[in-house]
Amino acid sequence: MREWIEPHLGRLYGFAFTLTRDRDESCDLVQECVVRALAAKQRPSDDPARRAWLFRILRNVFIDNCRKSGREVGLGPAIDDHADDIESGWRGDRRIIDVVTVRIAITRLTAAHREIIALIDYVGLSYGEAADVLGVAEGTIMSRLARARKALLSVMERENVTPLARARGQRR
Repeated sequence: MREWIEPHLGRLYGFAFTLTRDRDESCDLVQECVVRALAAKQRPSDDPARRAWLFRILRNVFIDNCRKSGREVGLGPAIDDHADDIESGWRGDRRIIDVVTVRIAITRLTAAHREIIALIDYVGLSYGEAADVLGVAEGTIMSRLARARKALLSVMERENVTPLARARGQRR
């Protein structure tokens, strides 16, 4: 059993971090997810279904924890300070600046927008797998993702020093 869970741990942590924006809480979520998966009496037999099942478990653990603590689902610190990440990798590289810009912008999105972007763009689930995790139709995933990406671009354009269209040499 362990061999089919281990390949997903990194992505589970990434999804958990997107939901909580807290490293310790993310580790706790992944740990509880694994415990529940290992204790389950029935497990999906193929890998794509198992992967979606693991992410659904993690999401349910997150929601359960929010409800138990009286928190609104999806709330965490306003901005996760990635100073140690920035300092360790700073070389004046545009890619690092872009990554930090996106990370900060994502923290400004609603929990629903963060969740769908995390499942599709961070974790790499297919639309079908994400639909299984969230319990909605595949078409709903596509429309939610489109709205979330649009919201992300809007946040980035609003908060970017150089508007994205001008930065790319385009006119509005």
